[in-house]
Amino acid sequence: MIQVNMLEAKSDLSRLVRLLESKQEEAIYLARNGKAVVQMTLIPKGPAGRCIGVAEGKFKVPDEFDEWDKEVEDMFGGGL
Repeated sequence: MIQVNMLEAKSDLSRLVRLLESKQEEAIYLARNGKAVVQMTLIPKGPAGRCIGVAEGKFKVPDEFDEWDKEVEDMFGGGL
């Protein structure tokens, strides 16, 4: 963990981000008047970019799911 002042962070933002990406630093604190006010960290990586099926097995779709509700159909002019 390192602490840098705002001016240094503005000047060396790319270098600071590289330190995080290369795992040389786990967190970088940005300070104002010598007091840390912001913590920079890497955004955690989610699942391998795969979102399809994340709710698989969590709920059951009712058998009548595709049957149109007559009242709703009428609201849309009856031609759905």
